[in-house]
Amino acid sequence: MGQDAFMEPFGDTLGVFQCKLYLLLFGACSGLRVTVPSHTVHGIRGQALYLPVHYGFHTPASDIQIIWLFERPHTMPKYLLGSVNKSVVPDLEYQHKFTMMPPNASLLINPLQFSDEGNYIVKVNIQGNGTLSSSQKIQVTVDDPVTKPVVQIHPPSGSVEYVGNMTLTCQAEGGTRLVYQWLKNGRPAHTSSTYSFSPQNNTLHIAPVTKEDIGNYSCLVRNPVSEMESDIIMPIIYYGPYGLQVNSDKGLKVGEVFTVDLGEAILFDCSADSYPPNTYSWIRRTDNTTHIIKHGPRLEVASEKVAQKTTDYVCCAYNNITGRQDETHFTVIITSVGLEKLAQKGKSLSPLASITGISLFLIISMCLLFLWKKYQPYKVIKQKLEGRPETEYRKAQTFSGHEDVLDDFGIYEFVAFPDASGVSRIPSRSVPVSDGISGQDLHSTIYEVIQHIPAQQQDQPE
Repeated sequence: MGQDAFMEPFGDTLGVFQCKLYLLLFGACSGLRVTVPSHTVHGIRGQALYLPVHYGFHTPASDIQIIWLFERPHTMPKYLLGSVNKSVVPDLEYQHKFTMMPPNASLLINPLQFSDEGNYIVKVNIQGNGTLSSSQKIQVTVDDPVTKPVVQIHPPSGSVEYVGNMTLTCQAEGGTRLVYQWLKNGRPAHTSSTYSFSPQNNTLHIAPVTKEDIGNYSCLVRNPVSEMESDIIMPIIYYGPYGLQVNSDKGLKVGEVFTVDLGEAILFDCSADSYPPNTYSWIRRTDNTTHIIKHGPRLEVASEKVAQKTTDYVCCAYNNITGRQDETHFTVIITSVGLEKLAQKGKSLSPLASITGISLFLIISMCLLFLWKKYQPYKVIKQKLEGRPETEYRKAQTFSGHEDVLDDFGIYEFVAFPDASGVSRIPSRSVPVSDGISGQDLHSTIYEVIQHIPAQQQDQPE
């Protein structure tokens, strides 16, 4: 952006307008007023710095004078440049460094150096019916931008929990007036029983380290003109083992007792929170003796290979860096539920065999029922006929045979006999049989023979 974009002309017209505005708001007119956006401006070394200034007045003015002065602490102010109306008179020592375009009172410093840091005083004088004066002061600071900081850890190999200490140091090669801030997991770290900081805050000391100190650490460095954050670094802290426990793949844990069916195997997994990872050992206790049976986090117990039904096991976890260890005890009980299940499984039939057996049973039952219905009524009728008097029998024989339904049960066979003319005819049940005929004629049927049997059996004794 060029200098012309920042130039804002002020004159009699603007002064009159501001005076009217003051009269409307406050009921009085203050004459001359000089304002600045900020009384402190931060600049970057080697770049241009613009100091904006605004002023206004209400009285007619024949001359407008603007003067810029520069002062350092404990020194007298120096003249930089001035103007009357549109004529600029710079100090020859600074004529190429400071620029002003009246009637705009703003000042441009280019380039900015550390020697330019101090207080800049602007004074505006108006000559008219009298002389009006007003001034403002602006403090200017000059800094170099911050470069990306780097964090270093000591010792770099890590520290043991509750034994070792750790120091984090932040360093930024570039930048002035640096302010350091430590972040853990993105949040500011504060002084505590184990955290302490150096006077400049660029060093964080942790003594002693614990597991809770594990996290993502970074260093934020800032100054008035910039800020930069370091890369995240995670310190190495050795701890554990903590929370040792044993689990099984079958989920049969009951307190500290595991049950295993005879004929089955169970897989145990031993785990604990530790860094570096633990080394695990499995111990079996039998008859007051201990035996190391395996190294590693997993152990498989096959029930058929265990001599005793109740066996005690121990899982030991050891951290070879911290020198700490932990162990957990549990008992494995071998049960006979597995054999019973196998026996029941061998005796039980498959669903297809069960369905087939039920189907055969139903078919055979239906056949037997059919045969019973077919032959049992005959025996009942026969017994009934044997107990009836001959007179009733002969009387019933003359009827159509349907007066008593029970009399119609039996085996029927139709036999055709040829007559003398050579024409076959079918005998009929309705042919009357005389009392004098004791046997069957040529027209008799099997049904009639069966009905004559009881009567013949009764006549034989007589």
